[in-house]
Amino acid sequence: MASEWYVLRSKPHKEQALWRLAQRWALDVYYPHMRVEPVNPRSSHVRPYFPGYLFARADLEETGSSVFRHLPMSMGLVEFGGQPAPVRANLVEEIRSHLEAMNQGKLPPRRRFKQGDKVVITKGVFDGYEALFDSTLPGSARVRVLLAVLGGQRVKATLPTADIEPMP
Repeated sequence: MASEWYVLRSKPHKEQALWRLAQRWALDVYYPHMRVEPVNPRSSHVRPYFPGYLFARADLEETGSSVFRHLPMSMGLVEFGGQPAPVRANLVEEIRSHLEAMNQGKLPPRRRFKQGDKVVITKGVFDGYEALFDSTLPGSARVRVLLAVLGGQRVKATLPTADIEPMP
């Protein structure tokens, strides 16, 4: 069987330490992270893109999944029905290339919105929906918007900054 990508769960706030340990053990693990400018200059300048999760590539018939379960700071592979769930390799590569571009500043500049600004969502499952801008999430390229759903009830949604545009 060929190597496949899987999602590896880490203990809270241990993603980077788990990634370093996996490297020392010669395991193929990808730690999706983003560079940030924290308010406190002593804080980490790196934050996980998916807090609590990394990607691990392995041939589980050869290595078994227990190696990931018994790694310090690991909570094992994400499983469904007792079986580790593989992730498409192209998805991992898309995430990797997006984060490399983002960390190198090659993505379009972020727009500045004010709370209450009317925006339209331009990508994803909410494509075409109108919303109100709520806030930019600290240290990330994500924003929170308020979507009007059933009966005008406002629901919070978190989206990449690039997925919203000002209302024309």
